[in-house]
Amino acid sequence: MDVLYALRARARQIIGPVLGCALCAYFAYHLVEGDRGLLALWNLQTQVHDAKATLAKFQAERAPLAQHVALLQGNHLDRDYLDERVHAMLNYAAPDEIVLYYDQPTK
Repeated sequence: MDVLYALRARARQIIGPVLGCALCAYFAYHLVEGDRGLLALWNLQTQVHDAKATLAKFQAERAPLAQHVALLQGNHLDRDYLDERVHAMLNYAAPDEIVLYYDQPTK
């Protein structure tokens, strides 16, 4: 009887720290590997960095196009640019005009 009583007493002393360690291990695992853990955070930060790089690339491509569209809007039409576009797109010129073409340097 004394042995059984001693085992129960030791089990009561040990069960608290064992459960505490198990609980800490559970939360530590999910802190690193969980859906909202550190690894998921690093993956999201990488995706955000890649998305920002892609956005910057597309904005750089879009800026010259937006400038050309602004030159052709109806409220302040740039006639020189419109004439240049007509020559380039339609290959049209008046009979008495001399048109000189040159290659624009690529970036």
